Amino acid sequence: MASAPTAPPPPANLKRIVAASLIGTTIEWYDFFLYGSAAALVFNKLFFPESDPLVGTLLSFLTYAVGFAARPIGALVFGHYGDRLGRKKLLVLSLLLMGGATFAIGLLPTHATIGSAAPVLLTVLRLVQGFALGGEWGGAVLLVSEHGDARRRGFWASWPQTGAPAGQLLATGVLSLLTAVLSESAFGSWGWRIPFLLSGVLVIVGLWIRLSVDESPVFKQALAQAEARKSTRTAQADAGAGAEKLPLVSVMRHHWRDVLVAMGARMAENISYYVITAFILVYATTSAGVSKQTALNAVLIASAVHFAVIPGWGALSDRIGRRPVYLLGAAGVGLWMFPFFSLIDTGGFGNLLLAVTVGLVLHGAMYAPQAAFFSEMFATRMRYSGASIGAQFASVAAGAPAPLIATALLDAYGSSTPIALYVISAAILTLIAVGVAKETRHRDLADVERSAGAEPTAARPADAHTV
Repeated sequence: MASAPTAPPPPANLKRIVAASLIGTTIEWYDFFLYGSAAALVFNKLFFPESDPLVGTLLSFLTYAVGFAARPIGALVFGHYGDRLGRKKLLVLSLLLMGGATFAIGLLPTHATIGSAAPVLLTVLRLVQGFALGGEWGGAVLLVSEHGDARRRGFWASWPQTGAPAGQLLATGVLSLLTAVLSESAFGSWGWRIPFLLSGVLVIVGLWIRLSVDESPVFKQALAQAEARKSTRTAQADAGAGAEKLPLVSVMRHHWRDVLVAMGARMAENISYYVITAFILVYATTSAGVSKQTALNAVLIASAVHFAVIPGWGALSDRIGRRPVYLLGAAGVGLWMFPFFSLIDTGGFGNLLLAVTVGLVLHGAMYAPQAAFFSEMFATRMRYSGASIGAQFASVAAGAPAPLIATALLDAYGSSTPIALYVISAAILTLIAVGVAKETRHRDLADVERSAGAEPTAARPADAHTV
């Protein structure tokens, strides 16, 4: 039988845990989004100079997409060892990998220097980034979710989610500043390297903070219980304990429906985000006649608003549930797509800012409760694997090709209508997935194995549970 839930840590300790997760995820997302912005602005010229501008952008976004392809692998590897060794160790490793790859991109020779080897090396480093980020998200949100209590879990767990807009804000802000103070030739020659090299400093700060926090008490309790069972079980029970060595097997056996729900929930959230923040830099500059600086400024301001509203959406999910808030965001994003592009087509900064800001506010309604929602679906000893697999496998079909598909649709049709329909289709998928899911906000993470999963574990012998 599952033990009683552990008491939540003191507020000061919880705030330190939240700060460590937030700063770490901010750095990780800064590195990841920096690449996306650079792919839209300069990489087409630096690494694919023999292509025409739009094809070069497509190729640049293709290297952007391969980072997503590595994220499921990162989710599998980090999830497996995170469920066996703990969340903290794997989070330190993910930060080192991401920061090292980003710093190396800042030192990378371009096509003009080493020819076709340049885009190959760029792609390899992008794969490392994706691998690291695939393991980062699950560990960061679980570290907070497992330290807090169910009453305010949505609020506290939403803070690591603000690392995405904070990273976007930081990456876009640095690029915006550089494009403002440097000439286009200087930025294309050497200025673009500065944001990537800054990652080295940020990683040092992130490591110092992340190493200062404790491991999740829920995980430590579950690990101790698992070790105790191994020494007292009968031979028959020992045979059943083998699944604990492979969290992935337990996830796919007991939580496959939850994995599908998580993947469906990610469709509208992931696709809309990358259309709004990455593809918009292409669409606004090529179709609406907006300057790069104006487009960057709009994303910069909207990202600040996005950062501010996420904790509010998380707190609302504690009051009315994860599903209602998530469904509101998915429906809102779908309904906003046609007004979104219509506002951008006017070419005015105010309309561009309104379009991006409203889009990101609605996106926040999905993104904020996602951390608690996914954490509450899975048992402790398979939670890192389950949450990471559900989130990152969806990114391959959603976020990875989103800017690429949007750019290809723009090239083929010369209109924003197919792109809007693309996002609306994703919103419908998310509405279906979240609509059939169970509400999770009252679940105790220390006792979740008795209530979560497609096959209720309460129907099985208590000793056969994976904690």
